Amino acid sequence: MHSHSDPIASISVTDFAQRVAMGDDDLQLIDVREAEEVAIAHLPDFKIYPLSQFAQWSATLPTTLNPHAETYVLCHHGIRSAQMCQWLRSQGFTNVTNIQGGIEAYATLVDRAIARY
Repeated sequence: MHSHSDPIASISVTDFAQRVAMGDDDLQLIDVREAEEVAIAHLPDFKIYPLSQFAQWSATLPTTLNPHAETYVLCHHGIRSAQMCQWLRSQGFTNVTNIQGGIEAYATLVDRAIARY
C-alpha cells in the first residue's frame, strides 16, 4: 500500500498526449481551472471542477467519479492540479496523476493551436 506521504505521480504533457491518443475511454480527466480560464483554452473530455468552487463540489465529487479509474488532473501551470491530486488521494482515489506544466506546457509543447494566457 502507498502511504499518503508518497509524492504525487506526474506525467509530462507529451506523454499525456500519447496516452490520450491511445484512445482509452476509461481515462478520468479533471480540470481545476476557473470558468474564465477554460473559456480561453481547454482540452477535450475534461470535467471542470474549479478550485474556487471547492465547497460546492467537494462533497459529491468522490461519489460522482470513480476513485480507482486512471485519473489525470490539469490546471494552468501544474500547481493547483497538484493540490487537487493531494486532495483526491486523501479521498481514497488510488490512481491520480498530475499533468506537469499544465495547459501552458501543453499549448507550448503539444498543440500550438491552444491559446496561451
